[in-house]
Amino acid sequence: MANPNVTSHCNAIDGLRRMKNHLITTAMMLCMAAPVWAVSTDDIVDLSILPGWRTADGTHMAALQIVLAPGWKTYWRVPGDGGIPPRFAWDGSENISGVAFHWPVPDVYQINNMRSIGYYGVIVVPVELALPDMAAPARMAGQVQLGVCDEICVPVTLSFDAMLPITGARDPAIVASLIDRPHTAREAGVGAVSCKIEPTENGLQVTATIPMPSMGEHEDVVIEAGDQQVWVSEPDTWRANGALYAQADMIHVNGGGFALNRADMRITVLAGHRAVDIHGCDAG
Repeated sequence: MANPNVTSHCNAIDGLRRMKNHLITTAMMLCMAAPVWAVSTDDIVDLSILPGWRTADGTHMAALQIVLAPGWKTYWRVPGDGGIPPRFAWDGSENISGVAFHWPVPDVYQINNMRSIGYYGVIVVPVELALPDMAAPARMAGQVQLGVCDEICVPVTLSFDAMLPITGARDPAIVASLIDRPHTAREAGVGAVSCKIEPTENGLQVTATIPMPSMGEHEDVVIEAGDQQVWVSEPDTWRANGALYAQADMIHVNGGGFALNRADMRITVLAGHRAVDIHGCDAG
């Protein structure tokens, strides 16, 4: 099984030299937090595996359970400009050929006037695993690199190693986290989403038009390019004519040109601990 690339958020700085100065400063501040090891991470965060069960779809549903000390938080798959993204490696895993995360709906908060997206307390992240041999046990092993923050940010690397049995009961904690999921575009009544793409001096500017009912007074939008090497800014958002609009800049970490496939883009709308997950968009 191929291991996903496990890299630090800080490594992207060199590739972002052409970004706006305040964004470079933000990334540098996150990196400077790395040496703060005076706090024992054992007192901050604990990781365990919920072994889960075999599903009717021919997969195995397990979960990562992260327990944070009071006041500490960690980050969603897209952490925002004020966060550190989680990264995973799967060294030591056996009878596993694919991994799909089912992230529960995160919260949005501000740190030093920067948007962060993540979780407090106890977080259960369901992990759906493709198994080459459904008749055999599987071993879920590897490492997760997390950023955890309170008044300081501490990068931690946690190891996990658990056997996933052939027989296993549905775990209420995993089920509850699966229920706490974003709505699909269809469930949320989203119409045909379009993305207008225009070149800029350093990359691309994307303007998404999202026809959908309002989710409340404040709607946060996250745009993902479908390529982890492409940085996407926090969008400017507004509403007009029954649609939500979101405009963001995209810059490749290497500072050069890149191709953007609209079908690979992902747009998430967050409001009041609710979310809508939109996959792909049409030409604008």
